[in-house]
Amino acid sequence: MSIIYGVFSASNLISPSVVALVGPQLSMFISGIFYSLYIAVFIQPSTWSFYTASVFIGIAAAVLWTAQGNCLTINSDENTIGRNSGVFWALLQSSLFFGNLYIYFAWQGKTYISESDRRTVFIALTVISLVGTVLFFLIRKQEDTKAPGEEDSTNEIHGDSSSAQNKLMRAVDAFKRSIKLSFTKEILLLSVTTAYTGLELTFFSGVYGTCIGAVNRFGTEEKSLIGLSGIFIGVGEILGGGIFGLLSKKSRFGRNPIVMLGIAVHFIAFYLIFVNMPSNAPVAPMEGTDDIAYMIPSKEVAIFCSFLLGLGDSCFNTQLLSILGFLYSEDSAPAFAIFKFVQSICAAVAYFYSNYFLLQWQLLIMVVVGFFGTITFFAVEWKAAALLARGSDYSSI
Repeated sequence: MSIIYGVFSASNLISPSVVALVGPQLSMFISGIFYSLYIAVFIQPSTWSFYTASVFIGIAAAVLWTAQGNCLTINSDENTIGRNSGVFWALLQSSLFFGNLYIYFAWQGKTYISESDRRTVFIALTVISLVGTVLFFLIRKQEDTKAPGEEDSTNEIHGDSSSAQNKLMRAVDAFKRSIKLSFTKEILLLSVTTAYTGLELTFFSGVYGTCIGAVNRFGTEEKSLIGLSGIFIGVGEILGGGIFGLLSKKSRFGRNPIVMLGIAVHFIAFYLIFVNMPSNAPVAPMEGTDDIAYMIPSKEVAIFCSFLLGLGDSCFNTQLLSILGFLYSEDSAPAFAIFKFVQSICAAVAYFYSNYFLLQWQLLIMVVVGFFGTITFFAVEWKAAALLARGSDYSSI
């Protein structure tokens, strides 16, 4: 994970140039191929192939996320960006639900995962990934949304835009715009919110499952609870993305209430985790821990917190995607690259300190960064509301 996130962070500096050079659709397809190859490595893993694939998946992830954000933006407008962001997030996170659901039932009661079981899972995942990669070609291109007259005039004016020199200039220009955009007031403010999503991403995807598996008082079900936790994180992500996407046009107050809901839900989850999980759970030895916190560890509370973590995460990410697509509709690739750069850096930092810090300190860090991230998001959203009010009805977002 350290290799993946390190390469991912660095690659976000060049991903806008790659997308500008080859286009979002081809960028997603090529990245999808590398994702499929990375999954295929686990069919017959070896040390050299695993580390090599980790480098390539870090590069591919940066290009894929930038291209996805660009594709989402050019196929949306100010009236649909909120809805499309929510639907995109719900579909993206459905893998958490279905993947963990299969593992929970297929491997239930097993203390040893056979080579046959492992190969079956990763062969199936490789095939699914390849099918999904091919489906990228069904996404409409930007020019598909133009009227015939507009397309003709554009081609006439930019007849040589496909030349190698023009493509290189666009790539260099995309890199320059990324650097320039990084120091704008809005991006700097949103970076605090993005940093929080990176910290809590590491927590719910890596740390929290480890905590559940380390609590010996959960009995023989402690390992299967990890899969169940992933299922309920997925339920929260899908529910949040679906609701906020479908109801976005009916909101008269913009994005701030959803972000407020997200931080409130996360603070409740953090408090319940604090009183339910032993403080040494993240750093417990292989044998686990018999310690208790402020109550007897409850499986029900642990799984409920998983749902809250997923729901809160969807609140933040859907609204960040929405506001970036709205504010930077003309510079969506650099904006989304910066978003993933900051998020991945903070996720990597969180992965590092999660091996050393007790649970309460990890929760405290997220509380502090989450609080200030919410405030900075509000500041940017108020400006976005003012901008939109000059041209159209803000309640339509």
